[in-house]
Amino acid sequence: MKKNRISLASLLVALVLALSMLTGFAIAEETATEPAVEETVAEETAAEETAAEETAAEETAVEEPAAEEPVAEEPVAVEPAAEEGAEVEETTDGNTASDDLMENDPAEPEIDNEDVEAEEIEALDEEDVEYEDAFEFWNEDAPALNTLIDYVEDVTDDESPNFIPEMDRIAVFDMDGTLMGELYPTYLEYYLLARRILTDESYQPDAEMLEFGRMLRDHALDKSFPDHMDMLHATHAARAYAGMTLGEFSDFVTRELVREVDGFEGMTYADSFYLPMVEVIEYLQDYGFKCFVCSGSDRFICRVFIEGMVEIPYENIIGMDVQLEATNQGDADGLDYVFNVNDDIVRTDHLLIKNLKTNKVLQIAQEIGRQPVLSFGNSGGDVSMHNYTINNNVYKSAAFMLIADDEVRDYGNAEKAAELREKWEGSGYNVISMANDWKTIYGEEVVKTGEFHWLEDLAEDRVPVEETTAE
Repeated sequence: MKKNRISLASLLVALVLALSMLTGFAIAEETATEPAVEETVAEETAAEETAAEETAAEETAVEEPAAEEPVAEEPVAVEPAAEEGAEVEETTDGNTASDDLMENDPAEPEIDNEDVEAEEIEALDEEDVEYEDAFEFWNEDAPALNTLIDYVEDVTDDESPNFIPEMDRIAVFDMDGTLMGELYPTYLEYYLLARRILTDESYQPDAEMLEFGRMLRDHALDKSFPDHMDMLHATHAARAYAGMTLGEFSDFVTRELVREVDGFEGMTYADSFYLPMVEVIEYLQDYGFKCFVCSGSDRFICRVFIEGMVEIPYENIIGMDVQLEATNQGDADGLDYVFNVNDDIVRTDHLLIKNLKTNKVLQIAQEIGRQPVLSFGNSGGDVSMHNYTINNNVYKSAAFMLIADDEVRDYGNAEKAAELREKWEGSGYNVISMANDWKTIYGEEVVKTGEFHWLEDLAEDRVPVEETTAE
């Protein structure tokens, strides 16, 4: 019986142990499945909350009426929603990365419409000041000036189809009657030659030269010169100045330029520039144009006259030319003679070119090498230069003609000028009226007197050099 009781007890113990093991396995399995259940529940809850928020936002948008006018509000930085499962990065100072982003991305300042309008008005005022500074001596309603301004603004705008590269912005100007006066009572170069022949003690004219000088004096006031006066003057001027070094010639011209202009008060020949045309040159240079003088007058007269009035370098001045030579060169060709320390450069009596009409075109092509896009002149001697500029040009171009129609401030002829206006406009040129377009010509302090001392200033009793030698 004892053995049987022991066996039964053992069986009971084994049964209890088996039941305990089975219960432990069930608890462990239930515990392992709890996280997955929790994640599923969390995802379902988040989805339900997001859907609810979107529905609420849609209902709000439908219910709120649209404002009649937008109201400017300070923009609010909105933190972008983090993706599911993304961690928020924390910075070393305890702020989150999104906090730093908001601090470094400040809201844009409000735009004050009154400030914008004030800035626009100020900009317009600055443009007006710039215009007034650039063209103090022009009337604002001058058609030719406004045509020029529109042209320059167009061709210097790199977005315009008419844009001209700076290297090709070439403007050419006649001198006498275009940049300076020519009616006191005659051309500056005629005045200088008359002074050389009739009054310069360092020069002894021969009989032919003296006769020509007296003709200049006697016919300048009524302009009753013989035909082909331009070439007669050129050949006599070449002879009259022959043998002078360039320095001596410059000194002679300078001495004469400081004299008071005949027929005016308050102005020397050196000051007799048209002030509005000086402004045109300065304006063009500000916009990258290279300005050249292309005159019928002697190149070296132009160089002396231009210096100090406008910033046009010597190499940009073209004019009538005579042949130059070395002091001791004699009859030797320049290829056979070596210039040395004892030499200077002197003028000869050999005329190379009278720079008028088509000769101006040829000289421009030879010396500049580029077709001008702007041309300024005042007479028939400039027509060829104008036509060369505005015809067959790859760039937009323009030509301007001055007419001497001011009978109050200068010695113009309104009737003749009216005929020229019609002629020049018919040729496609823009006309500049000295009477109507300019506030002043030489300056308000300069006064036309209407009185000339030409004949008495050039009175003389000179004896030709041949007669002096014979004595």
